[in-house]
Amino acid sequence: MNRLNRVVNHLAAGTLEEGMWRKELLSAKKAILAMIDELNCNPILVRLAWHDAGTYDRKVQSWPDCGGANGSIRFDLELGHGANAGLVKAVNYLKRIKEEHPNVSWADLIQLGSATAIEHAGGPIIPMRYGRLDTQAKEECPKEGNLPDAYPPFGDGASDAARHLRNVFYRMGFNDREIVALSGAHTLGRAFKERSGVVDNGYGGETATKFTCPFHKARADKKDGVGMAGGKSWTQNWLSFDNSYFKRRENTNDLLWMPTDKVLHEDDSFKVFFDMYAKDQDLFFRDYAKAHKKLSELGSKWRF
Repeated sequence: MNRLNRVVNHLAAGTLEEGMWRKELLSAKKAILAMIDELNCNPILVRLAWHDAGTYDRKVQSWPDCGGANGSIRFDLELGHGANAGLVKAVNYLKRIKEEHPNVSWADLIQLGSATAIEHAGGPIIPMRYGRLDTQAKEECPKEGNLPDAYPPFGDGASDAARHLRNVFYRMGFNDREIVALSGAHTLGRAFKERSGVVDNGYGGETATKFTCPFHKARADKKDGVGMAGGKSWTQNWLSFDNSYFKRRENTNDLLWMPTDKVLHEDDSFKVFFDMYAKDQDLFFRDYAKAHKKLSELGSKWRF
C-alpha cells in the first residue's frame, strides 16, 4: 500500500462524495509525480506550499484571518506580494491538474505538490493529512509581510537574522529545532535575480553556475535535466533532498549562503541542531517530516 493510500484510507468511504474525493486525490498525486519527473519543478512546488502556509499567525483565532494553508496564494493579490515573486509559475503548473480534479481543493493540491516533490527528490515520506477547505475570494488573502526575509533590513524590525527567524517562526508556533529542520529544505532549489533579487544569477544558462547550468545532474536519480537553467543554489545537487545543506558553513562563488543560513551554525541554540543534522541524515528526515506536516496544517479548516 503506497503512502497516499495510507493517508486517505483513514476516511470512511460511506458516501459518494468521499469516495470520489479519495479517487481524485490519488489521481492528482500521480499527475503531480509525472509533471515533476518531466519538468524538474520540485523546488518551486515546495516554495509555493511553504508560502501559502507560512502566513499563519497563531494569535488570530478566526478563519481565514489567521492565514495558513488555505489556498489563498492562488489569487493574484497574494501572488503579487514581494516574497512570492515567480510563484505564479507554480500555480500555473497546478491549474491543469486542478481542472482535472475538481474535488481536490487548491489548499490540498498545493500541499500535496510539496510533499510529493520532496518524496520524488529522495526525501522523507511525510504523513500528510488532506481535506482542507479553500478561501473563496482575494479579500481573504493575508496581509503582506508575514514571510521571512533573506537579508536585512528585516521587515519585522529585527536587529539580526536569529531574532528575525524566531519572530517569524515563533509566530506560527515553531521552536528552534523545528526552525533548523525546516531550513534544511534549502537543500532543494535556487534563488534568481528576477525573483528574490538576492543573487546576480538570473534565468537561463548565461549567468548560471556550474551547478545550475543545463548539463549538471542535480536529480536524486541522476537523470538528466534541471528544468530551466540559471539562478544560484544552496547545494550542488539541488534537486536531491538530503542533509547536504548542513554540511557547508560559508558562501562560495557557485553556492548561495545568506544571513539566515549563516546564523543557523552561529547561534548557540540553532547550532546544536544544525550540527546534529549534518551528522545524521535519518534524524534530519524524521524531524523534517514532523515539522513539514505541522507547517502544512497551520490555519487549515477541514472538510472531513
